[in-house]
Amino acid sequence: MKSKCGLTADRELIRFFEGIISVNSSKLGLAVILFGASVFANAQDAKLSLEDSFAAVEPRVIEWRRDFHENPELSNREFRTSKIVAAHLRELGFDDVRTGVAHTGVVGTLIGGKPGPVIALRADMDGLPVLEQTGAPFASKARGEFNGQDVPVMHACGHDTHISMLMGAAEVLAQNRSELAGTVKFIFQPAEEGPPAGEDGGAIMMVREGVLDAPNAPEAIIGLHAWPGDVGTIMYRSGSFMAAADGLQINVVGRQTHGSSPWLGVDPIYVATQIITAIQGIPSRHLDITKGPAVITIGSIHGGIRGNIIPDEVEMEGTIRTFDPGVRESLHAKLRNTVNAIAEANGATATVNIYGATPVTGNDPELLQKMMPTLQWAAGAENVQEARLITGAEDFSFYQERIPGLFLMLGINDPDLPQSDRPSNHSPFFIADERALIVGVRALVGFAMDYAAATK
Repeated sequence: MKSKCGLTADRELIRFFEGIISVNSSKLGLAVILFGASVFANAQDAKLSLEDSFAAVEPRVIEWRRDFHENPELSNREFRTSKIVAAHLRELGFDDVRTGVAHTGVVGTLIGGKPGPVIALRADMDGLPVLEQTGAPFASKARGEFNGQDVPVMHACGHDTHISMLMGAAEVLAQNRSELAGTVKFIFQPAEEGPPAGEDGGAIMMVREGVLDAPNAPEAIIGLHAWPGDVGTIMYRSGSFMAAADGLQINVVGRQTHGSSPWLGVDPIYVATQIITAIQGIPSRHLDITKGPAVITIGSIHGGIRGNIIPDEVEMEGTIRTFDPGVRESLHAKLRNTVNAIAEANGATATVNIYGATPVTGNDPELLQKMMPTLQWAAGAENVQEARLITGAEDFSFYQERIPGLFLMLGINDPDLPQSDRPSNHSPFFIADERALIVGVRALVGFAMDYAAATK
């Protein structure tokens, strides 16, 4: 990974513009191309002056990250985190800082020294009910309450790095606001992992409370996510990238009886096992997988209290992941029909509840193409890589329902560590290599600095 990334890519693009100019015989066309090349070159020149700011902020970003990692907070309970974020934005002289958005969210507005569009940068802030086992000197020992239970708390999905990188981007842009064309909204979002039972929260609540509305309504947004790729790489996919997610609950009702005489009742456990097996055949045998993959998982089963009593009811909970709206609709219909048919064939009844849909997260193709030189500047051209589909989900998609957006994965693992040994997100061993953080800061700053010129 280069310390001064992407300068070669910048020069190549400028030479590309010069080549076009040399073969263009139209005076009007020449003027337009010269203007575009000038705007692009000026944007690149402006970023060259940021290197000292990046060098100065990197140790602070690492320090913030370690503090947040050691002191994680659960969804809708990010009180300490949001207080630190808001104080930082105010110290930087932001034009507006709003707190208490969607419970604990923070939204800061920075107006640049030059006229231009409004864009948004987003980071999520919540930890997870996971017992950390990384052995890091700044490992979490925090505990919290989740759905009425006392639980350990850990930043097991990299949100500590997301907060810190966006705070670092805020500092660099505030120090260089005279070169910034337009206005930047900094969205520090709570509850990406989902609010506690009975509460609202997350991106959908942020949108509902007006973070994308006037005044200063952004026209584009970017988010980064720590991912077990090689340190400092930026991974993208044009169009659909992360899956749509639906929650799934299936209740099977039979008739309770003695375990020694199953024929005297209706065994909902037996019915449930048939349902679990049958619905796995829906993605593999009943959907057109050329339109996009699909996953059905049952992760929780509850039924019965003793081994010699067949219970009345079994409750199953799971998740559905899809990438195509048509596939999703077909899957839902087939799932309901399959569950009801199996229950009826066994003399039981069943109810299917599909809820809490999170849309597909992806990258606007046109925006991605226009901002690719910026991403290559941020990480180095060789470190910007196309990725495979990810069946995980992200509520960043609720912003993208309103405005074009980019959602990118930032590699946080030592390249010498085999892929099979890299802990996944939500693992108690998940930890980020801090060399990646400044690359994330560069990508966020670059998007803010270049968007106006790149989209003209």
